[in-house]
Amino acid sequence: MSIPTTADYARSLDAQDPLAALRAHFVHADPELIYLDGNSLGRLPLAATAQAATLVHEQWGNRLIRGWNEGWFEAPERVGAKIARLIGADPDEVIVADSTSVNLFKLTVAALRNRAERSRILSDNLNFPSDMYVLQGVIDLLGNRHRLELLESSDAIHGPAEAITARLDEDVALLTLSHTVFKSGYVYDMAALNAAAHQAGALTLWDLSHSVGSVPLDLRASGADLAVGCCYKYLNGGPGAPAFLYVRRGLQEALINPIAGWMGQRDLFGFDLQYRPAPGIRRFLSGTPSVVSLSLIEPGVDLLLAAGMERLRAKSVQQSEYLIALWEQLLAPLGFTLNSPRDPAQRGSHVSLGHQFGLGIDLALIREFKVLPDFRPPDNLRLGIAPIYNSFGEIHQAVTALQRIVAEERYAPYMHEAPVVT
Repeated sequence: MSIPTTADYARSLDAQDPLAALRAHFVHADPELIYLDGNSLGRLPLAATAQAATLVHEQWGNRLIRGWNEGWFEAPERVGAKIARLIGADPDEVIVADSTSVNLFKLTVAALRNRAERSRILSDNLNFPSDMYVLQGVIDLLGNRHRLELLESSDAIHGPAEAITARLDEDVALLTLSHTVFKSGYVYDMAALNAAAHQAGALTLWDLSHSVGSVPLDLRASGADLAVGCCYKYLNGGPGAPAFLYVRRGLQEALINPIAGWMGQRDLFGFDLQYRPAPGIRRFLSGTPSVVSLSLIEPGVDLLLAAGMERLRAKSVQQSEYLIALWEQLLAPLGFTLNSPRDPAQRGSHVSLGHQFGLGIDLALIREFKVLPDFRPPDNLRLGIAPIYNSFGEIHQAVTALQRIVAEERYAPYMHEAPVVT
């Protein structure tokens, strides 16, 4: 698709953007920085800075332990109910707790115990490695009675949906996938795979970390059983923010939280020595919630709800299509490959570009052009588009920087560096 490649054209797109004003609701400490890493850590909402001051000085500093009866205790459910509106779930099906990995562990163990007569877990080789580590640990913990089967992508971009469907049978206990693949941005057809899994009698568990706040979701309509997701990417909840979990209402009483704890007890202050799980979604809590960091998720979620996921998705697709059109004209001739699906219906809100000198290009972008993406081996430059604060002008500047770096070989000095975080 041929489009104007000028900065003026990018500015004209920004002038027509109905969501452009939302950018001002975020902290931009360095106005020159082009931040394209919201798929790893979202920007700080201005409202979160005010919320942090209130939490520390007023609630903790002034109210002290009285804060538990003034909103702290209900915070996991209150924020969870707001996230539920972003993912097409009912308010009593989502709760904020722990980390994504801990929540994945809890729901995996609960699901496998619920399907005790079955021995296989299905996933793919595009899934997030951390999820694989959790699954491997669960298998070991449960006495190696289960086998993890990973279906391979044919191109390292698209998920092997047909192969997964073909492998679903009466021995599969759980199908677990990243809804949006972390490297390529490929998005699975959740409803189709839920239906196929249920036909085989298996449960489904989705990692929504690169989907929530990025693409519209409808867990209820799609028939999803279980899901987890982090709150520090597109939800802009802050580094290491607590995660959330989703359990379909009809499954809640049938599943047992393997990390039984005080906050999931039916009568917290009865101090009974025998654990009895609370009814509903609260049974999936374990320890005391991190009140400060949990509460700081809320301002970012409120902004997404105000913007509306359908409008954000429309802008995300427009921006990623613009980026890919610039790639076709300016970057493909320089050896860049498109490592994301070309079909926007199968693509999340980040675009991966491949290049043989990818890591050096990434570091040159950051250090010489103040463009901040991230890099994923072997050659992926991930450009994370957060439509709630990214502009078309920033995308244009990032692409022209990539063009200069390769044309002028400015990646060369960085090719042998190996930073811990990329």
